[in-house]
Amino acid sequence: MSDHSLKGKYVVIAGGGKNLGGLLARRFAENGAAGIAVHYNSAGSKADAEETVKAVQDAGAKAFAIQGDLAVVANNAALFDEAKKQFGGIDIAINTAGVVIKKPIAEVTEADYDRSFDANAKAAFFFLQQAGRSLNDGGKILTIVTSLLAAYTPFYSIYGGGKAPVEHFTRAASKEFGERGISVNALGPGPMDTPFFYPAETKDSIAYHSTAAALSPFTRSGLTNIGDIASIVTFLVTDGWWITGQTIFANGGYTTR
Repeated sequence: MSDHSLKGKYVVIAGGGKNLGGLLARRFAENGAAGIAVHYNSAGSKADAEETVKAVQDAGAKAFAIQGDLAVVANNAALFDEAKKQFGGIDIAINTAGVVIKKPIAEVTEADYDRSFDANAKAAFFFLQQAGRSLNDGGKILTIVTSLLAAYTPFYSIYGGGKAPVEHFTRAASKEFGERGISVNALGPGPMDTPFFYPAETKDSIAYHSTAAALSPFTRSGLTNIGDIASIVTFLVTDGWWITGQTIFANGGYTTR
């Protein structure tokens, strides 16, 4: 039987410097991963990425940080090429990156549209493409999308719309890469309690999303705990390898489909 644990595995995490990506990097290292490539998008995230690299190294794994806008196709190739150079191979690729733009449709500019679809769709597609080209047989690929794909709500047209194509990319990639034993999935969390969530929101919308009764049948805050999401990601790229081609919503009952 193939070993689907994290032990000895090499991982690429897009958006791996902080928030969910940073937590995954740390958890994977603590659970036996041999190396983590920590991608970050902009200079503003460099310090977080370097801190994550140190934490991974302190846990006994190899790690390096690499910057790049993944909407630039060549940067995806550079990310995976550097990981293969440093690690010798790649077993798991996870894309946690994205951009939230929350506006009424009437106020969306062409620049807003391009920024959202570049970060949420184009970058995701070419990350998937390069992962499929680069991963070892039996590898796992996961993209973080959003539970808004199962919601009926205003103001997130170009965020949800930008993430929506990833569902189809995921299905197609799972069929194309499956003959090599590579699983491909997408995971849609609810609004997560991280700095990624708050900039697009107002005081009232934050209060609403934080109200358990409004968003979840559970009694705690409606905001998604990234620790819970990290556990689901870990399952999907280890023991859950038989799951493929799926978009899975994990949000405490916030949305369903």
